[in-house]
Amino acid sequence: MRKSSSKIRGEIERLHEQLKTAEAKEAERIGRLALKAGLGDLDIDDVKLTAVFAEIAGRFQKEHGKPRQATPKPDRPTEGNA
Repeated sequence: MRKSSSKIRGEIERLHEQLKTAEAKEAERIGRLALKAGLGDLDIDDVKLTAVFAEIAGRFQKEHGKPRQATPKPDRPTEGNA
């Protein structure tokens, strides 16, 4: 049986909400762990910290046989905001 486009859109919206909730929980967990490790006290810019996090993620993905995900691109200021 085929689903209507409105039903599919509804499912997509529900999944987007689930994704947002899951990402927020993951961010809170990682944030708590980072603070415990003392990262909150460091004066390091976001670009460098993102690169270090990507390196750590790659190391653990490699150890667990998971394919390495693409390194996330840190938010960079636009020419007008630099």
